[in-house]
Amino acid sequence: MHALRQVASLTTSGSTLTAPAILGALNAALPRDVRVLEACEASPGFDARRGARAKRYVYLIDNARIATPLLRHYAWHVPGRLDVPGMRTALTPLRGCHDFSAFRAAAGREHNPGCVVQAIHLIRRRDRLALWISADRFLHHMVRVIVGSAVEVGRGARAPSWIAAVLESRDRRLAGPTAPAKGLTLVRVTY
Repeated sequence: MHALRQVASLTTSGSTLTAPAILGALNAALPRDVRVLEACEASPGFDARRGARAKRYVYLIDNARIATPLLRHYAWHVPGRLDVPGMRTALTPLRGCHDFSAFRAAAGREHNPGCVVQAIHLIRRRDRLALWISADRFLHHMVRVIVGSAVEVGRGARAPSWIAAVLESRDRRLAGPTAPAKGLTLVRVTY
């Protein structure tokens, strides 16, 4: 998975370093493909993970006949015809407040499987598909299982109504495969 706007919390004890100094120190120590773009002092008790009100992810699918080399680390290559209107129809019932147990990595990881999907859109541009999904929270591998299930519909292996039945079942064994992590990018976190 990749992130464009990941937010992190750092608590120091007795440090006199300013936020810009911490930003510079972190970027000096981090690998070149990870950058801290901004640092600021937060209110006491701020927790970047637990304080999020919503997150937005995008999942990129390379639907070209031959995989695009520049996307090999950022997209799932799915060659062949995909029924995009059928995929859109299949994804529509996921909007709203639901128990997403059928779309998580394993039962028991999260105590509350309820999530509110505020928006879900599948956009096609030439040989690329981008699935955008925004929710108040996400279960482990939730987006990747949704994408894997949508691709099953797109390939014609399942009817568009199948995803609604999987959602209602709350049974992970009935959903599609987990799409590869390389296509997933965290785009925004809202506080």
